[in-house]
Amino acid sequence: MDNTKNLPKRRITRRELVIDNYHGTPVADPYRWLEDDIAPEVVEWTKEQNADFNAFMAQHDDIRTGLKGRLTDLWHYEKSGAPKYVNGKYYVWRNDGLQNQNVLYVLDSLTDAGQMVFDPNTLSEDGTVAVVLTSFSPDGKYMAYGLSESGSDWQTGYILDLQTRQNLPDTLKHIKFSPFIWLADSTGLFYARFPDPNTDDILKAQALNQEVFLHYLGDEQAKDQSIYKDPKNPKYNFYISSDEVKKWMFLEASEGTLFKNALYYRKMDDLQGAWMPIADNLDEGYDPIGVHNDIVYIYTQKDAPNGCIMSVQLSENGAGAWTTVIPTQDKSLNRAYVANNHLVCIYLNHATSQVSIFTLDGKHVRDLELPAPGSIGQMVELRQDRTEMFLQFASYLYPVSVLRYDFETNELSTWFESKVNFDFANYETVQEFYSSKDGTQVPIFITRKKGIKLDGNNPTLLYGYGGFNISMSPNFTASILPMLEKGGVYAVACCRGGSEYGEKWHREGMLESKQNVFDDFIAAGEYLIAQGYTKPKKLAISGGSNGGLLTGACLVQRPELFGAVFVIVPVLDMLLYHLFTAGRYWVGEYGCADDPEQFKFLYEYSPLHNVKTNTVYPATLIMTADTDDRVVPMQARKFAATLQAADAGDNPLHIRIESAAGHGMGKPVHKQIDEHADMYTFMFANLK
Repeated sequence: MDNTKNLPKRRITRRELVIDNYHGTPVADPYRWLEDDIAPEVVEWTKEQNADFNAFMAQHDDIRTGLKGRLTDLWHYEKSGAPKYVNGKYYVWRNDGLQNQNVLYVLDSLTDAGQMVFDPNTLSEDGTVAVVLTSFSPDGKYMAYGLSESGSDWQTGYILDLQTRQNLPDTLKHIKFSPFIWLADSTGLFYARFPDPNTDDILKAQALNQEVFLHYLGDEQAKDQSIYKDPKNPKYNFYISSDEVKKWMFLEASEGTLFKNALYYRKMDDLQGAWMPIADNLDEGYDPIGVHNDIVYIYTQKDAPNGCIMSVQLSENGAGAWTTVIPTQDKSLNRAYVANNHLVCIYLNHATSQVSIFTLDGKHVRDLELPAPGSIGQMVELRQDRTEMFLQFASYLYPVSVLRYDFETNELSTWFESKVNFDFANYETVQEFYSSKDGTQVPIFITRKKGIKLDGNNPTLLYGYGGFNISMSPNFTASILPMLEKGGVYAVACCRGGSEYGEKWHREGMLESKQNVFDDFIAAGEYLIAQGYTKPKKLAISGGSNGGLLTGACLVQRPELFGAVFVIVPVLDMLLYHLFTAGRYWVGEYGCADDPEQFKFLYEYSPLHNVKTNTVYPATLIMTADTDDRVVPMQARKFAATLQAADAGDNPLHIRIESAAGHGMGKPVHKQIDEHADMYTFMFANLK
């Protein structure tokens, strides 16, 4: 029965005459008024759009009820992070299954059941306050942690007394993108913060003039000592770290998300000492991964597009010469660590993780045999004074598990294994390769039921990202399992722009080459159709953040190729994105419309500016959040209004605007389940 006739008529949003001039090119921006997040008219528009979406969902409540029930069942399994050893005890974050936020436990040994130390679920009724950063003091007495409210990137720091389980009076505000680095005697810590944004509309606050401070326990924040600032470069961000024994402190200065930074160091206890350069320009990237005998080991891509490990001798008089320890290889070196007098390297082999262990002088010792082709997530206990390390491992059909490696026995064992109520044996993941528009071979992971018929009738969800040097390595999410049970196919394309094949692969998907990413993703859809997995009416695409830019661009470039499109917390206005909150960090990746040459390619693909009238667009669900201060929701609002006004068909075009949620960080479990229930209901309701 077709109930669409009972739905409200699609809303047409008010337009205004706003025209900007970009280097001689007039560009209309009729929905500029939707940029004002707190304006009453925008708040009302949001309510109306959410009401329209809810009315559509009500037509398919039978589908949604079943999906939400199954998602809740599948989500209800015990989860565990990797344990961290602190002064004779282990600390680990756990979740009994449906807790909105993970809970911290302390264990006397690895076989101990543990005792609860800190439950963030008590901090808010709706679970929207999340712990997003922790750091334990060397003496094991305290844990510094950062709290985020409603998914915001802004954090407030607190100090938990691990014995009394109570907070100290210390409160550290205006923190963003900064760790806590403790002093050796645990009397204080370093951190970086921004000035008070001083605005009611936090989504318009640009973070400038970050500064590094030293805070002593018991002091008010106003007394914190400034350690480093650079007023001549207000856009610089500072990342601080230290060696294991707290002798040396490092400072990285960068301007954006590209792996390019200056690197300085000094003795940690010399608060008045000069910062000595290891690399003093932003031409390349340098990441100190550990120190042994005053030799710092550094991951870099300088003259090594796939990454390498270099070493530099440190002294109070300056850094020594660079020495190559592990040269660049054919596969991409994704991450590296120093632990137990070894170098632990995480390589990507066609987008799957490989763990290789070397001596500190670069001799290969062994590769670890992982349970399946998958990815390494969190790694803990990478210390010189410990003979063990822990690795989180997962794949599409392998729930997140914690592995323990013993350097003395060379044994890799499973410390924690997730138990999910799903028959994994009936499903499989295969990796295949397809040709993009220019002939480039692109990997794609396809997860499906064994023995599936390739008759073109399988509902298929294609996911992609393609940017910021982020690899689409196999990972686990319970959200795809109900779709697989219903005969669906889940595919992930490893588009250019990621780190799957090193920096060259990344650069082939950024700036003036960004169209390659869209071509790769479109070719993935065409490949799935050609192989008989699906057909356009049964093909859905999904992506979030930069992946939302990907699906938004593919939507406007090839609307006939898809049956449903999900555009999630997206970057869509490529001419103005850099003016809002974190947008300025992405200029190195995307470019900036202020530059005449970069304007040309940005305007050519910007999804907001390439929506065509008299075009039938597929069913589209744009998803954002009212407090997303990383990719501000105005981009999604303007795109939704533009798409709804231009469409010549009658497919549902909706925007779903979550309340009290940000870009995804710390999102409570109940919101995640609701979100995925809505997504898959929308998908199955439209892939006919």
